[in-house]
Amino acid sequence: MDSILDIARWQFGIITVYHFLFVPLTIGLTALVAFMETLWLRTKNPEWLRLTKFFAKLMLINFAIGVVTGIVQEFQFGMNWSDYSRFVGDVFGAPLAVEALLAFFLESTFLGLWIFGWDKLPRRLHCACMWIVHFGTLVSSWFILAANSWMQHPVGYIYNPETGRAELTDFWAVMFNKVQLATFPHVILAAYMTGAAFVLGVSAWLYVSKRHQTDRSTYRMGIRLGAWVVLIAGLGVTISGDYQGKIMTDVQPMKMAAAEALYDTEDSCAPFSIFTIGTPDGQSEKFAVTVPCLLSFLATGHFDGKVEGINDLRAQYQEKFGQDPGARYYDPSGNYSPIIPVTYWSFRYMIGFGMAAAFLSALILFLTRKGRAPTTKWFGRMAIAAPILMLLGNSAGWIFTEMGRQPWVVFGLMNTSNGVSPGVSTTEAWISLISLTVLYGVLAVVEVGLILRFSKRGLDPFEEPPDPTLGGSDDDRPLAFAY
Repeated sequence: MDSILDIARWQFGIITVYHFLFVPLTIGLTALVAFMETLWLRTKNPEWLRLTKFFAKLMLINFAIGVVTGIVQEFQFGMNWSDYSRFVGDVFGAPLAVEALLAFFLESTFLGLWIFGWDKLPRRLHCACMWIVHFGTLVSSWFILAANSWMQHPVGYIYNPETGRAELTDFWAVMFNKVQLATFPHVILAAYMTGAAFVLGVSAWLYVSKRHQTDRSTYRMGIRLGAWVVLIAGLGVTISGDYQGKIMTDVQPMKMAAAEALYDTEDSCAPFSIFTIGTPDGQSEKFAVTVPCLLSFLATGHFDGKVEGINDLRAQYQEKFGQDPGARYYDPSGNYSPIIPVTYWSFRYMIGFGMAAAFLSALILFLTRKGRAPTTKWFGRMAIAAPILMLLGNSAGWIFTEMGRQPWVVFGLMNTSNGVSPGVSTTEAWISLISLTVLYGVLAVVEVGLILRFSKRGLDPFEEPPDPTLGGSDDDRPLAFAY
């Protein structure tokens, strides 16, 4: 890497993929912790309360690290991508400001009430606080994904040639962008899968541990809950992903063509390639294992639908955007296409890892039916693979989304090479890349260490939390927090 563009892209990729490890896990765990506490209130089964408090600790660790890594996201836009920030600032200003002022403060406020309110709030109100925290994560995701969806499919703006900026004209068009309507449910359902796979994996790991044999029935509850949620959410991910693929074909046909390594246009019955080998320059296909007509159905909803290929789309983009080397949308390479192997394989890894996690969950449900559950180490190791597969699948999906858009930083409006900061030197970019990578490496060690440490402790003994609605003097209440 010898250019500011390469360094800035690597830095953004490292930070974004790293941060996105925490986001879906936080979203999924807030929902599951709230659900477990609700089950405790409804069933009066103390084991649900123990699971609630146990996974809440792990969720808080993940939440804290996720907040820290997310803050850096904001700074790098101004540091390495100032021209991009200047171009989209008027469009992104409103949704990102609302996300920070509404969603983040909603999450942090009610999370604090939940943490310190066990002996202060009525039980139903206390449970509602965690549901509000989860709602805050959904609101935050909505605004972030709305901004990203605008990068994929710009709407509700006008371009001002005098200022060189995209200016917002329709806030609601940005909020309800058709790419956003397809992306949001897909991401959130994948987050539910991730949180549930985490509950499944940790519960199974502790279930087979000899140190926690007395609590095996409780861990089995966590195993079953996690496995069922993975399967149900996985079905939703499949349906929303199918819809998202059709929207992608409509607004970003090059991304769909690159995802399938489809070089030549298929007028009907386009095959879905399971495995493809292309030429080193990515210009043509040499060998492929395909399923006939499946790509046409995935892209258009019809087995005889037309799917445009990379070569034809490249020619169209060269004719449309390739005239003016000084334009913000001009691609110096002239390819107007992403790196085909990266897009192709990240798409398959996303699908494959998710399907593997769902398969493991179905297998675990079968093995734990009618009160059964294996106690051998292989069962715990198999279950631990589920959250790892989901984290890998999430990362692959994010890489596909962002890399498949290339060479655009805003599709059809601004090329990535024109979005970098002109005043940042290569040395400065290297320093920031190395510093942040080392810092994130340290945070990874801290995160994994804390998760392992608190997971190994297992469930705390059951302790009935005080119920403020029953009355009683303040002197009778246990001390919850003191300075």
